[in-house]
Amino acid sequence: MGCGRVGSTLAQTIESRGHSVAVIDQNPDAFRRLPADFSGKKVTGVGFDRDTLVQAGIEDTYAFAAVSDGDNSNILAARVVRETFQVENVVARIYDPARAEIYQRLGIPTVATVRWTADQVLRRMLPLGAADEYRDPSGQVRLAQVDYHPGWAGRTVRRIEQATGARVAYLSRFTEGVLATTDTVLQENDVLHLLMRAQDADRVERVLAHAPTKED
Repeated sequence: MGCGRVGSTLAQTIESRGHSVAVIDQNPDAFRRLPADFSGKKVTGVGFDRDTLVQAGIEDTYAFAAVSDGDNSNILAARVVRETFQVENVVARIYDPARAEIYQRLGIPTVATVRWTADQVLRRMLPLGAADEYRDPSGQVRLAQVDYHPGWAGRTVRRIEQATGARVAYLSRFTEGVLATTDTVLQENDVLHLLMRAQDADRVERVLAHAPTKED
């Protein structure tokens, strides 16, 4: 739902991967963003209207993305699709970060555009810290990319986990993902991805922002 820049890009990408796609938008002119060879359905209507959804093929749908420019429309459409049509794979784009957290806890996956953008900008301005990559629906567990003091290079995953209380989910090394064992040694320029409780995030960041002690 939504044929703006995000919606049209999603539609093209999904279709290029061999899937059938239907795009819903209230404004028929919005479909001009789609390429001339786009073969999916173009449905003019309100994305949370049941008749419109049925016309788009919601009864035989694997996944639904609500990416219009309105938070209320996106969350309402996501709830209708999940609760009325029993589509399990639903995601909604939300601009208001506070509301995004609420809907995450209700079990509706959201992408908080403002928060993501702010995180990316801050990451480039103030490199040390953590950037969320995933949060479970309850908001209690985080998967985050965490920066670390150069002194941690040469330490094993076991040492890092013991010092932080977090789990190393994987490393990014030379653009490739590495599933690390406890004996894997962190190398210079590795990117560290940690699983942690949300309430522990500040402490984990503080530990890794400083050089390890002799005990570490």
